[in-house]
Amino acid sequence: MKEEKKTVNDKLSEALDIDFVEENKSETSIVRKEITVPITKETLDKDLEKDYKQVRGNLRDLISTGKDAIDGILNVAIDSDAPRAYEVASQMIKTISEVNKDLIDLHLKIKDIKKEEIEVKNTTNNSIYVGSTSDLQDLINQSRSAKKALDVCDTVLDTVDGEIIEDDQ
Repeated sequence: MKEEKKTVNDKLSEALDIDFVEENKSETSIVRKEITVPITKETLDKDLEKDYKQVRGNLRDLISTGKDAIDGILNVAIDSDAPRAYEVASQMIKTISEVNKDLIDLHLKIKDIKKEEIEVKNTTNNSIYVGSTSDLQDLINQSRSAKKALDVCDTVLDTVDGEIIEDDQ
């Protein structure tokens, strides 16, 4: 007689001397519910500051660890006088200098991002001036306005019984 193939569940039930109860999988279902979180300027600023601090901390840790590694590699290179040890030390120094540049670039990028937030662009397409052409010319040509002001100061006005008398001095 041919033996029936036993499933894993049947073999485990037999080995552990328990009865296997199969659950109806159609009754159990996972429902995904998407939650939308509104993105505001405050959350973006907080995330930016949080990420900046994390990246800065990581870079500083890398620099510190790299300095220790360079010290160790240089000690090995000095003791062994092996060219490969000096090559590894020079590569480590180059890597640490690149991490330092990355740290400076991070500062510049954050500065640029904050500058973009502050920068307000005002565009004026149509300008209207209300006033006389003489006033407009005075605004445009400041040296002309200064000359007119000096001419007015040179003339002294006197009033006698309501009449204006000009005296040139």
